[in-house]
Amino acid sequence: MALNREVRRLAQKLWDYHHLNHSLEKSDLILVLGSHDLRVAERAVELYREGMAPYILFSGKRGALTSHWKETEAERFASLAIKAGVPTGKILVEPHSVNTGENVRFSYRLLAEKHRIPQKLILVQKPYMERRTYATFVKQWPEQKVKACVTSPRIAFKDYPTEKIPMVQVIHIMVGDLYRIKAYPAKGFQIEQEIPQDVWHAFLELKKRGFTDHLPPEARG
Repeated sequence: MALNREVRRLAQKLWDYHHLNHSLEKSDLILVLGSHDLRVAERAVELYREGMAPYILFSGKRGALTSHWKETEAERFASLAIKAGVPTGKILVEPHSVNTGENVRFSYRLLAEKHRIPQKLILVQKPYMERRTYATFVKQWPEQKVKACVTSPRIAFKDYPTEKIPMVQVIHIMVGDLYRIKAYPAKGFQIEQEIPQDVWHAFLELKKRGFTDHLPPEARG
């Protein structure tokens, strides 16, 4: 699968759309959605050090890319934060959720049990999942008066891929996530969001070029 200039241009358009570029406000809690990408945890630590919130909640069990980890994603992220100097008393761990909706619902349940329902949150996720995370949170979080913003590691698209997660795989994932932004509101998973025509065109072009690994079977044709 060729990573030529046109493919990179189309992928950049999806990358830019997936970012919401929220202005962050001081909040009651930093809610971190687990994954394979430890840079997400590092971003949460950065925000904590800046005084953006007094607590961090790490959420996530294991997924396809973390099934070999001995601990859950939430536990791995929490260990990183503790090693970076965040006090254990400022960290909460939700180690059971296996998708974004569960990250939201199970985190709320844990906070409700501890009588710590926040009024303001900062959500931290991978860069290409900012938009879908926010849309899921707004739909799934039980408290409608909560104020939330989303952020991710401050990394450019060209610098984001790693040896374990190469550029081709990142593009596959971004294509799959864009499809879910369009399809999931009808399933009740997320709020609806506008997809500009040029972004949808980029999605269709990348799909035509074979970037379909992260699409559900019914969307690959």
